[in-house]
Amino acid sequence: MDPIALHQRGVDVSDRLVRGIADDRWSAPTPCADWDVRDLVAHLVDEHAWVPPLLDGRTVAEVGEVDAELGDDPVARHAEVAAAAQAAVVAPGALGRTVHLSFGDVPGSFYVLQRVADLVIHSWDLAVATDQALDLDDELVQAAWDATAPHVTPEVRAAGIFGPEVPVPEDAPLLDRLLGLTGRDPAHGRG
Repeated sequence: MDPIALHQRGVDVSDRLVRGIADDRWSAPTPCADWDVRDLVAHLVDEHAWVPPLLDGRTVAEVGEVDAELGDDPVARHAEVAAAAQAAVVAPGALGRTVHLSFGDVPGSFYVLQRVADLVIHSWDLAVATDQALDLDDELVQAAWDATAPHVTPEVRAAGIFGPEVPVPEDAPLLDRLLGLTGRDPAHGRG
């Protein structure tokens, strides 16, 4: 699995969904209990905005804050920061760099695959909240599972990164199992 190509596909999925948000859906609730659609897009913009400085080797403390404001045109803002994030991912040597995250140092390739997982999960959130179709291929879902499943520990749940696990049958599709693992009810979008 090529992290760069996977990241691009994840960015493309999220960007298509953001572009497809109907005017009357920006304040709709999402599967993330504390966020409406605008909050979820703001989170995506925030996560995209962190990519260039972190892949450039800067620490969270050095960066301080990123410019993650949505402004008057959240669709354009999302597209802008998503493109900048992908440009940072494809920069020569980016995957081999050390990324200094709040919980410790990780290889750039690990960080990029964590981003893929975040994009997959939040794309599902956005698709459900905005009544859009979700177009995820099996390789993208597998990469998200591989980047997430080994790291969902009781400590991670206690930190509030993921909610309580939602039981999902072992033979359920991998996306459903990923959603359940991360505290989402896969049936949420099927009602």
